[in-house]
This record gives sequence, structure tokens and C-alpha cells, in this order.
Amino acid sequence: QAQLEESGGGLVQAGGSMGLSCTAARRTFRKFVIAWLRQAPGKEREFVASVTWDGNCTYSDIAKGRFTISRDVEENTVDLKMSNLKPEDTGTYFCARQSSPGSYDVWGQGTQVTVSS
Repeated sequence: QAQLEESGGGLVQAGGSMGLSCTAARRTFRKFVIAWLRQAPGKEREFVASVTWDGNCTYSDIAKGRFTISRDVEENTVDLKMSNLKPEDTGTYFCARQSSPGSYDVWGQGTQVTVSS
């Protein structure tokens, strides 16, 4: 069983909203920072947002004001709610466990988000 598994994603029109969820398979993940990152076709993977075990959130510039990350410690899930989506938000979204700032050691398989114009 995957240690991190994303769900959600799909096709949405520009300006619309979408929610992604990341489920951790093991309860020990609650002690770690969990992040969402994304990778657009032909581009490098980039940080979107992260949340600590006690709910402190960090957002990239691309996410501020449009995306909200949240964590349910009891359910071992990290959600990413996205609004006012743009075609440039299209890509594969991954959740990952942060091993140190800017480094990630466990990844989900990714989920595709496509925003049509």
C-alpha cells in the first residue's frame, strides 16, 4: 500500500474550483510536514503549499489567495482546496513528506489537474 495517496483532480474550467486530498497510510506521518507540489508538462516540479503537524501553513506565491491547505491529524489527510483556477495551474499534483526544508523523501503517485481555458 502506498504511504501517500492523492485523490481528486480531473478537468475543470478556468475560474473554477477543485479539491485534492492526500491520505497517509501510516499514522507516523502526523509528525511530519506534508506538502503539495506540482509539475506542469515540460517544467520542473514546484512547491505549492505545506502544512505542519500542528496546522502551520506555508504557501508559494502561486498559491497565495487562491489555494488553501489543511490537515486532519485524526484522519491522516492533507487537503488542498484550489479556487480561481487558471490554465497554467494544469499539471500533476503530488503530495510529499518533507524530510528537511525543500527536501522530500516520500511521494504519492500524483494526480492530474487540467484547467481548460
